Amino acid sequence: MSNRIFQGLVHQMRDAVGRTLGVIDETGTIIACSELSKIGEVFPSAVDVFADNELHHIGGYTFCTFGSHAKNEYAVFLEGTDEVVGRFAAVCCVSLENIEQYYKEKFDRSNFIKNVITDNILPGDIYLKSRELRFNMDVQRVVLLVRVTEHNDATVYDAVSNLFPDKSKDFIVDISETDIAIVKEIRNSTESKDLEKLARSVADSLSSELYTHVFVGIGTTVEGIRDLARSFKEAQIALEVGKVFDTERTIVSYDNLGIARLIYQLPTTLCEMFLKEVFKKGSIDSLDHETLFTIQKFFENNLNVSETSRKLFVHRNTLVYRLEKIKKLTGLDLREFDDAIVFKVALMVKKYLDAKPTKF
Repeated sequence: MSNRIFQGLVHQMRDAVGRTLGVIDETGTIIACSELSKIGEVFPSAVDVFADNELHHIGGYTFCTFGSHAKNEYAVFLEGTDEVVGRFAAVCCVSLENIEQYYKEKFDRSNFIKNVITDNILPGDIYLKSRELRFNMDVQRVVLLVRVTEHNDATVYDAVSNLFPDKSKDFIVDISETDIAIVKEIRNSTESKDLEKLARSVADSLSSELYTHVFVGIGTTVEGIRDLARSFKEAQIALEVGKVFDTERTIVSYDNLGIARLIYQLPTTLCEMFLKEVFKKGSIDSLDHETLFTIQKFFENNLNVSETSRKLFVHRNTLVYRLEKIKKLTGLDLREFDDAIVFKVALMVKKYLDAKPTKF
């Protein structure tokens, strides 16, 4: 990582300094240089260069060491040994040291957040690492999980990162080939609808800029960094439950899963027992597509026979006949509230068993 960062800065400094300049590591190997052909060459006197924190003039070059820890890890070298070159070397050291510290801290923070949300760090280490990285622990955050329907590449990650420019508060973490996590710092007044609006803007941006279709799961708001893993798992569950019970929704919030979340957490053996008990007279599979569509519309219209028949463009008596047929097949009268609830739950349980979702 450092080689690439240093090379970019050295390239920018080249014209301002007007001399050959570069960076060596502790072994004396040139890892960045204004003359690209020199990269990989080794200075034989590296031991002398790193012996202390003083300027060294060796072989027509001026060396100045720097590093982000107690021990200097790198040295800047500039062509020439005069006083002006020495000043240039000192300025370059300050710039390179600061930029390396910034990127290293940024990298460490992203890694830290990834370890936290994936439960890959001991609880006792979270507090220590937070202090070391000067990470604010006492603010509200939420995890949004962006799932790309096709293979995720760097352009999607970059596009998501660009949507959240404040890198000190918001973190974008690459989880897998399809998943990108957004750890977002939020205000106390932020509501569920605000988070759904934010998720919608992310999905719309990726759709318009990269023609990429995504689903976004939203976890619950947590206070304190230790609970971020819970918010992340909730975002995962939201996506899985949405995939099973509501395939049309692209934005799924854990807070709004309702009874689907309860069904998702049930053991499959218990679900199978429930279906057998409900449909004692006959299997749910005996209902044809037209009948299931009628049931769906009946539920959508709050068990109102007149309104449902109007939406289905059928006579009221035709709908009543279909409901009687369902009662005969299943033993459940959907015009009765209790039976309708049981049937609704049974349909969701059947859908859950058919989907065989991934559990977390």
